[in-house]
Amino acid sequence: MTPQEFLRKWRHVELKERSASQSHFNDLCALLGVPDPVSADPTGEWFTFEKGASKTSGGEGWADVWRRGSFAWEYKGRHANLDKANAQLLQYAVALENPPLLIVSDMDRIVVRTNWTNTVQERHDFVLDDLIDGTVRDRLKAAFVDPEVFRPQKSRQELTEETAGEFAGLAQRLRDRGHEAHHVAHFVNRLVFCMFAEDVGLLPDNLFTKMLTASAVRPERFEGNARKLFAAMATGGDIDFTPIDWFNGGLFDDDRALPLSPDDISDLLKVSKRHWDQIDPSILGTLFERGLDPAKRSQLGAHYTDRDKIMMIVQPVIIDPLEAEWADALTRMTALVNSAPKRTAERLLSPAERRKAEKLTAEATTIHSAFIERLASFRVLDPACGSGNFLYVALRALKDIEHRANLDAEVLGLPRGFPRVGPECVLGIELNPYAAELARVSVWIGEIQWMRRNGFDAARNPILRPLETIECRDAVLNEDGTRAEWPAADVMVGNPPFLGSKYLRKGRPATKTKLALEGLGDDYVDALFDAYKGEVPASADLVSYWFSNVHRAIDRQPLLSFGLIATKSIGKGASNRPLADLLTRTDFRIFNAWRNEPWVVDGAEVRVAIACAIRGPSQFSLNGTASGPINADLTSGLDLSKAKALTANRGRAFQGVKLNGPFEISSTEARALLLAPSNPNGLHNQHVIRRFAGNDDVTMRDCDAWVIDFTDFPVLEDASLFEGPFAYVEKEVVAHRDGLAVAKTTETARLSSYWIMQRPRPRLRMAAARYERIIAVPETSEHIIFRFLPRDAVFSGSLFVITADDMTMFGLLTSRFHSLWAEAQGNQLGAGNQGRYNATRTFQTFPFPEGLTPDIPAAAYAEDPRAQAIAAAAKRLNELRESWLNPADLVVREPEVVPRYPDRILPKDANAATELKKRTLTNLYNARPQWLANAHATLDAAVACAYGWGEDWRAGAMPSDEILARLFALNQARSMGVN
Repeated sequence: MTPQEFLRKWRHVELKERSASQSHFNDLCALLGVPDPVSADPTGEWFTFEKGASKTSGGEGWADVWRRGSFAWEYKGRHANLDKANAQLLQYAVALENPPLLIVSDMDRIVVRTNWTNTVQERHDFVLDDLIDGTVRDRLKAAFVDPEVFRPQKSRQELTEETAGEFAGLAQRLRDRGHEAHHVAHFVNRLVFCMFAEDVGLLPDNLFTKMLTASAVRPERFEGNARKLFAAMATGGDIDFTPIDWFNGGLFDDDRALPLSPDDISDLLKVSKRHWDQIDPSILGTLFERGLDPAKRSQLGAHYTDRDKIMMIVQPVIIDPLEAEWADALTRMTALVNSAPKRTAERLLSPAERRKAEKLTAEATTIHSAFIERLASFRVLDPACGSGNFLYVALRALKDIEHRANLDAEVLGLPRGFPRVGPECVLGIELNPYAAELARVSVWIGEIQWMRRNGFDAARNPILRPLETIECRDAVLNEDGTRAEWPAADVMVGNPPFLGSKYLRKGRPATKTKLALEGLGDDYVDALFDAYKGEVPASADLVSYWFSNVHRAIDRQPLLSFGLIATKSIGKGASNRPLADLLTRTDFRIFNAWRNEPWVVDGAEVRVAIACAIRGPSQFSLNGTASGPINADLTSGLDLSKAKALTANRGRAFQGVKLNGPFEISSTEARALLLAPSNPNGLHNQHVIRRFAGNDDVTMRDCDAWVIDFTDFPVLEDASLFEGPFAYVEKEVVAHRDGLAVAKTTETARLSSYWIMQRPRPRLRMAAARYERIIAVPETSEHIIFRFLPRDAVFSGSLFVITADDMTMFGLLTSRFHSLWAEAQGNQLGAGNQGRYNATRTFQTFPFPEGLTPDIPAAAYAEDPRAQAIAAAAKRLNELRESWLNPADLVVREPEVVPRYPDRILPKDANAATELKKRTLTNLYNARPQWLANAHATLDAAVACAYGWGEDWRAGAMPSDEILARLFALNQARSMGVN
């Protein structure tokens, strides 16, 4: 069919929709050169007329034409309201497998709307005469064969980010003019909602844009004009004979507005032209919070959670269980309806059959009604809701489930009611009043958007129902210092604030991988500790208090499930205790968890843990993979969190010093001070100038770092006699500490001794003094590496020090057995997911071979063949590593300026220096050459024999899980006093 033939036939047709639609569509297929539905798909499986006409109730289908993966198409009579036709498609889009295109036509017009998830929805209009144009025909043909042509280029998130960014400048200017931050926030929220309401037709006649346009001519009238509009929205009214619906809901509780400059109004007019009906509520609040109140950027860890992370909780905790319930209900309903007597063309139902059919249908209706009632009364609580991301996604999920249930019921011939799930189903607690209001705005917008996108009208009178279910208060502590209580809910979800225990009082500074976070202050933290004494250790991260309150909620109400995002520490140590107690003392079990999940927010890369729990789960998923039961430490299988510290390991592992000030000095400064004349006390500076060993001295190369150490001179008069070092500390350290808020009164006296580092670790110094060298391991590193360092160094807090100098102990620590234990017991930290060594959880719990434990002096096992074999293998490994680090033909050795330190190792020339920079233990273990693997294999075999496992080791019968199981069994036996 040619375009001219098509136009001649259809230009003046006045047939009814039912009479003409299929003929029109078949002709359009002929025009576009695509097979019609009957020709292309005689079975009607993927391309058919009257999709959904087979539903039990009979009657018209959900779409006049449907093509899987392409479109749903609805026809209406000539000059009909095509918006209503689109609303019908929207109501049934789920049942139609959510086609990417929704198309409506009255045979004179064809309107194509895009329907891809999370994209800005677009509309494309074509009229009959447009079909003369071959380009238009090609575009329409693409709706059949390549709908991706219509996919919008911009995502809803991009639109929202752009829109929020354009508001940031306005908000900042208003604050710069002296307006209070929360008044600015409330005012801007009103502007945002007005633009949204105008775009979705709730604010009629483009009133907001008209108000801005009029104010652009007379800027001094803006405040009065806005007040008039807000007043009408607060109670319902009219402006210039245009009726305004009742909005209020707390957002329009009065007519207050702020004055704007001409530039402000001009900016608002530009922003008002954006697609406000399509902004993404799941990120709207956070983006506006980020742009409107830069002072709150430090709290984003408590507020921002991206959609993917939210769904990692909402899917297993809310959607999957409710969908399983509905699947069971639907099965029962279907059985009832299918067993009911059916009227046919050949025979009518008898009175008894009719009564039976009515009874069975009523029973099915009751099941459906009960499920809808359950959804309407279902409550989801986010007790750290921030700007409402979780609440919006949870509300949308509940509404989607209800809509699906209603459509399924309609297929069975049952009545389909109006959606009942609404904003009252989501509950929130948020301390920041601005964030709490943003949460309400996000939920309101999300509710209205869902209703419109599924073909329903938004609620009226009021449009914004009061959302008192989103409370503005502290979620863990009441104003009087008592423990906060949470409202009853079926499910608890959320992303509580991330603040480590050591930052509770004074906050956390920003780093490359972490945002700054404000501290809570001494008074608050003391009250927090008192309110949760015995349940949350003082050394636990802030997120642990949310798990403690979930535990209380389980005890006090019929909670069904919970899912929280947490710091990774929730699986270890003190932070793990509330979660472990919850699992021990209730019948809740973790069924879905992510132990170490990457997370990026505002450019900061961190890693999080996610824990979801219900009563008596039968299936488990860990890190996205099916698993066995999940332990309190977010592992599956062997529960190493139950490993106990062993008496034999006490007093041998220490963390390094904490400086709390710029005590470090350059190597040039250090050697100048070491060569200076003796001081008035007759002593040289070598008594207070010492080498400073840190993480890089183990994993990289000798850093030649130095530190001023007055630990042996705690009296001011004695310390000041070392003139040069003391003058440096007096100037630099005092200035540094003056800029810090002292955390606790009990620390004031110690910190006021400014010439002394904050935590000098005297026990470490005493223990190390018995040896010529010690064994050091970084707290965090890409590989768990042990290395010998001189005992006279001051060791940084980035290192753990094992006070031993024998090769047997070095070999045991370097073996695969100890490395596996350390990896299993330690967290991974930071964006780089580096391994963490922890003396308490790792060293103190590790079961060394019997007779080779740390409490036995090396001399006592020197003649033990097991120890000798380990020592020989360890010595060879150490020699090979050190020779690779510092080849004899690349380095020269120079005596240090003071005799007690090892020789300096320097490159022979510039070429040697370049090569030596590449030679680090981290690079070596990344490459892991064969000689290194061989040396470790020899060592591991010797250690396996020391445990008595040599035969199994040689037979290859000791995979990682087996090694950990045997070590754990040893730990448990020894912790109970069993050899």
